[in-house]
Amino acid sequence: MQIEINNIQVKIEDGETIIEACRRIGLDIPSLCWSKNAVHKSSCMVCAVRNLTNGQIIPSCTTLPTEGMHIDTESDEVKGVRKMSLDLLLSDHRADCEAPCSLVCPEGLDVEAMLNCYDKDKFEDALGLIKHAFQLPVLACDTCKAPCEKACRRRNVDTAVSIRQIIKEITELFDASEVKEVENAVIDKKMFQSKLGRFTDGEKQRLKETVSSKSRCLHCACDGRSRCSLRQYAGDYQIKRPRYNMGSAMPVMTKVNIKGQLWFEQAKCIRCGLCVYNSNNGFTFKDRGFGMEVILPEENKSNVPDGIESLCPTGALYLNVD
Repeated sequence: MQIEINNIQVKIEDGETIIEACRRIGLDIPSLCWSKNAVHKSSCMVCAVRNLTNGQIIPSCTTLPTEGMHIDTESDEVKGVRKMSLDLLLSDHRADCEAPCSLVCPEGLDVEAMLNCYDKDKFEDALGLIKHAFQLPVLACDTCKAPCEKACRRRNVDTAVSIRQIIKEITELFDASEVKEVENAVIDKKMFQSKLGRFTDGEKQRLKETVSSKSRCLHCACDGRSRCSLRQYAGDYQIKRPRYNMGSAMPVMTKVNIKGQLWFEQAKCIRCGLCVYNSNNGFTFKDRGFGMEVILPEENKSNVPDGIESLCPTGALYLNVD
């Protein structure tokens, strides 16, 4: 069987879907609810293409080609459908990609990573991060107006984390000359940055009661941000901020340990279903429509297969290796 993709004649292999044929010839079709060799059902429409034979917009991840089909993957109309699909997904995505404090530090310090080390008593690692960003013994915080504390998410709960005071405390613990620099993960500020949005009064109270680490940091940076396909495609399609401001009822910053190092954060889930369809009696859907959720009953935790996090297109399922 042969079809035409962007005016190129393509021979179709047995059982091949349109997205597989496109990727085989080097066309990078985005997808969030599809993963090669995994059980899936089309839901996100980020992989949309147009069948020029009848004018229909179709999901390329589940559509099997028919003889003589003409497929368009690059027109403005097709890209517009994909962008709209991404906008809709992002409108229900309650998460920060990067911690606001790290984004605004004029010295480029990964503040959230430093506070994470501090909370785990890894003081030398924390100082190593500071040493990489600052020209010690000069401490840039001494003359800084502390945009990190102004941007701090904890400030919206009660009061901001005392970031400058913590940095001073850490630098006084060791001789900096004897501590090895720890290189920051470079934050690309041009990349798409998802924003958490406002906390409800109930969320503020819950976070105030439950987040009791030494620094009081909420650690809002996403653990899955480096491999998040939703973030990547939002950048590829030049989305600066979500077009639709519908909000989300997902429980923000609620992290559930599934087993070992595997964690699930529901507010980052786009309900693609990959974890549901590929875990036997593990994850499941609850309710329908806009209020639908992916949940994991307590009795099903042991059924979740190893490696399931690799199917997740966002940071909802991730390994915490610290």
